[in-house]
Amino acid sequence: MKENDGFRSFFVRGIFIIIIAVVFLFIGATIVVGIFSVVNKVTPPELLKGYLENEEKPAVEEKDQEEETLAEGQETGESEETGKKGAGGFLLEEFDNAVNEVVEEINSSVVNIMVTVKQTDIFGQEALAEGLGSGVIYSEDGYIITNNHVAGEAEDILVTLYDGSEYHAELVGADESTDIAVIKIEAGNLNDASFASIDTVKVGDLVIAVGSPFGLQQTVTMGVISAKGRDITISSETLPMVNLIQTDAAINSGNSGGPLVNSAGQVIGINTIILSPSGGSAGIGLAIPSDTAVNMADQIIEFGRVKIPYIGVEMGENKTDIAGVYINDAPDGYPASEAGIKTGDIISNFDGVEVKTRLELITQILEHRVGDIVDIEIYRDGEYITVTLKLVESPAEQN
Repeated sequence: MKENDGFRSFFVRGIFIIIIAVVFLFIGATIVVGIFSVVNKVTPPELLKGYLENEEKPAVEEKDQEEETLAEGQETGESEETGKKGAGGFLLEEFDNAVNEVVEEINSSVVNIMVTVKQTDIFGQEALAEGLGSGVIYSEDGYIITNNHVAGEAEDILVTLYDGSEYHAELVGADESTDIAVIKIEAGNLNDASFASIDTVKVGDLVIAVGSPFGLQQTVTMGVISAKGRDITISSETLPMVNLIQTDAAINSGNSGGPLVNSAGQVIGINTIILSPSGGSAGIGLAIPSDTAVNMADQIIEFGRVKIPYIGVEMGENKTDIAGVYINDAPDGYPASEAGIKTGDIISNFDGVEVKTRLELITQILEHRVGDIVDIEIYRDGEYITVTLKLVESPAEQN
């Protein structure tokens, strides 16, 4: 009997303790809710209602996001079988479309050129041989820019347009130093190319080369501008080729004379030569800058030849600490001496452009025309002096 009374007493005490704990938990929760209600300036029922809504909201938002993603996939033609394209996929597709537009724009301005030239064999006998090249339409009435080494010595020139039509062309004129030639076909309403100065492009910009390598017409290769301002000397009898564009876009035999274009479809250069240690077609591609090509082409069209500007100085090695081009001699009777330039002067600026080397000075001279009046800054005896002179035609070109 006593054992039953003890058990009953223990059970009653346990229930009592549980009731007290529940009461304290309720009081504590009520206090916490009250505090948060005061802090958020809402009533306790409004606070509890907002909490319940937030618990349901993530699930609803997740569902909405899934529906939006599915709708986007349907709009772009995506399916569960092909998978959903990421941002990279869309960027590549846009890139492809941009390249396609550039190619479509420039293709109709590029021509294939087949030439017949006279060659002399080892026995001194002359024979006719065929050569291939490319060209870019310069004007809608039939003027075409190409390389001198493509058409300059040609006996016969056959031009094939983008649509397959063929025309015999006439050589208007050519310049060996800059490797630019202009030919003319009797045709109208041609799609002439748009040209842009290389001052507007940078190393690393995307470029496209179009031409007929190995006779395969309308071949497109793509790369970047690897460097600007490359200079090479082809022959001691000609001026060095200066300010060339270097590109890793594949240029092969037959690409010569074709355009190098930027991402806007504008011609920035005329493909001219491949530097290869093995002498093959694989190597570094170089292009004549559009500024030089247009200047030479305009002169050929106007005069039938190029008039190379000349200031009349003999340049030498600069062993001083002053940056610029050292003048060994300024012969009498030429613009430099008439303007007051003397032996020992250092040309530091040519018509607003800083020059540090002989080739940089030649580059700036070639970007001008005979008859242009230019300002030249020289360093002499501790001070800089500016002189003005008028460019004349090079005696070598006159002869």
